[in-house]
Amino acid sequence: MDSAIEIRELTVVRGRRTVLHGISASVPRGAITGLLGPSGSGKTTLIRTIVGVQIVRSGTVTVLGLPAGSVELRRRIGYFTQSPSVYADMTVRENVRYFASLYGMGAKEADQIITDVGLAEQSRQVVRTLSGGQHSRASLACALVTQPELLVLDEPTVGQDPVLREELWQRFRALAQGGVTLLISSHIMDEANRCDGLILIRDGAILAEGSPKAITSRAGTDDLDQAFLRLVQEQSESTEAVDKEVV
Repeated sequence: MDSAIEIRELTVVRGRRTVLHGISASVPRGAITGLLGPSGSGKTTLIRTIVGVQIVRSGTVTVLGLPAGSVELRRRIGYFTQSPSVYADMTVRENVRYFASLYGMGAKEADQIITDVGLAEQSRQVVRTLSGGQHSRASLACALVTQPELLVLDEPTVGQDPVLREELWQRFRALAQGGVTLLISSHIMDEANRCDGLILIRDGAILAEGSPKAITSRAGTDDLDQAFLRLVQEQSESTEAVDKEVV
């Protein structure tokens, strides 16, 4: 399967801290890849690098066949950030229809996306009056109107109720079946089984990459939580062994 994203020997330094340590990974086209790891593991920094808004120390990131950050990618990538990226003094409908117009989408299609993210009842509500979860859904709707080839979502289900989380994942799956590539970050391990492939990251290093089944098989367990913990233990033991050799 062709790759939508290729990451090779990527190192990112912020201030005096190395956030990503020479990592390599790939994201296949037309599938849902989960980027999973605890808070502070480097997920958001990696995502910022993929969408071209992060300075890197070394390494390469290729997105849809072009260097990350290329001007040609702006209309081909949809990006949902953890921080809401909508106009607070406009209604949900005004925000979504505005962004839709920039990408040639009609008002009726934009309104359908509002319904899809569960904001039909709040469509005429000013964004600053929304709850935190509703605010995030408004941002997600604006990312979806780009009709992207690649959709990058940074923890899109955080703060959402279980029913809406299920509905959002159904939407994500429908997009993938339509040929869209999705990269979705999360620290919620039970969302991992919804993905076609996973990239597990901790402390700026890749612990494992592959299908959920392949990762659990490698760790010798059927439980992804346990698999992650065992892979963390392997990483710690490997680091300790290297340290002893250096000494």
